Amino acid sequence: MPVYMLAFIIAAGVALLVTPGVICLAGKTGAMDAPDARKVHKKPIPRIGGIGIYVAFMVAILSVLAFTEVSPEVLYEIIGLLVGGSIIFIVGLIDDYVNLPAKVKLLGQIIAACVLVFAFDVRIDFITDPFGDYIYLEFLAIPATIFWLVGLTNTVNLIDGLDGLAAGVSTIASITIFLVALQQGIILVAVLTAALAGAAFGFLYYNFNPAKIFMGDSGSQFLGFMLAGISVIGAVKSAATIALIVPILALGLPILDTTFAIVRRYRGGVPIFKPDKGHLHHRLLDLGFSQRQAVLLMYVISALLGLSAVALTEVSSQIAIAIVCVVVAVVLIGAKKLGIFHMKDSAHQH
Repeated sequence: MPVYMLAFIIAAGVALLVTPGVICLAGKTGAMDAPDARKVHKKPIPRIGGIGIYVAFMVAILSVLAFTEVSPEVLYEIIGLLVGGSIIFIVGLIDDYVNLPAKVKLLGQIIAACVLVFAFDVRIDFITDPFGDYIYLEFLAIPATIFWLVGLTNTVNLIDGLDGLAAGVSTIASITIFLVALQQGIILVAVLTAALAGAAFGFLYYNFNPAKIFMGDSGSQFLGFMLAGISVIGAVKSAATIALIVPILALGLPILDTTFAIVRRYRGGVPIFKPDKGHLHHRLLDLGFSQRQAVLLMYVISALLGLSAVALTEVSSQIAIAIVCVVVAVVLIGAKKLGIFHMKDSAHQH
């Protein structure tokens, strides 16, 4: 069995086995998510599901490492990811219990990113433009990588608003990056994304509507950070143009949702970190979709974005540019139709 299949199976199996225990633990330690005006659920639900995702990923990667020969350089990168991911997981877990202020949470995310960048030298040193030329980031390499890591950590966190949404979208994004890594022959990235997909997928069994548990910040931040970190490693390993476009498309839904939220809040004169009910999933519920229908529709959108990302690796750069332009145009038209750029009145009434 290929090592990446093993990573997926172990992660999914551990998530399935561990999560019921986490549900129990949440009840005993009071880590419950109470309903409020902005939330969709009606009764308190355990919210430290990230523990199951984190443990599943760690067990899968450590098991695979125990059975495979890896070079010291690769081992170093993996350890960097696991250390950075552990810091972000702990920050998220504390937040699940005590609701950290946004600034404290951001500081924790920056520290985790800095550990990966400074201690383990994982960073985006150059990007390639669509014509195959290298653009060296030089002094911008470090801030660009930290921005990327922190940005993606928050995008997955912000989309975690409906049962199964963040877990499903993260699974689809992981599988997308996995397929591209396999095409490019980057086995390290394939194994890491397979383990991440397995952990999110196994957890989804308990998290799909009606959810028995939420992943909480411990889960959503961990998934976002790992996807960001893995794609940086992938970008370094593959000199292809598409290196960073693939994760951007794979995570297109949460990235766009976050971008729209920032634009909407800026235009509405509302602080950027202040939650609102204008996210894509809220709009779909307003249009009369059930939670399940809204989530499944967003899975389909994510899968289509993922497929376009995989297609990019197979076509010439001109066609690749055309695909990206079409995707962007469709998204902007759809967003305008849904009124995503406008603050909703209901956000002010609660």
